[in-house]
Amino acid sequence: MHRSTPAPVPHRPSDAPPPRLYRPEEIADTLGCSAWWVKDRARRRLIPHTRVGRAYRFTAEHLAEIIRLYEERPAQPAQRAARVTEPLPGPVTQTDSAPRRLPAVAPATRLRARPPRRQQQYGTVA
Repeated sequence: MHRSTPAPVPHRPSDAPPPRLYRPEEIADTLGCSAWWVKDRARRRLIPHTRVGRAYRFTAEHLAEIIRLYEERPAQPAQRAARVTEPLPGPVTQTDSAPRRLPAVAPATRLRARPPRRQQQYGTVA
């Protein structure tokens, strides 16, 4: 009598080791921010996390997704951005085929402090 080999048992999730969970302080050290920022974003559900009791915990996949969420991409291609910031070669004249303009910059306004309210109400200064 010939015995066949047993069929392979499908992989069970319980066989795999659980993922390592990181504390908010460890995530903050990796990201270069404060633990308060990490906890605040998790509390407001702006970043992926796991709750164990009342504690926020993060996996390596959560960290990778947080980095992707806050990644900034350039608004313009690098070559075009370099041309925009170059100084103009000289004064713009009407003979140019297409007049060039400098990027618009808002003029700086000077802020003034308001007089204290107590002085306005009672005519005295504390």
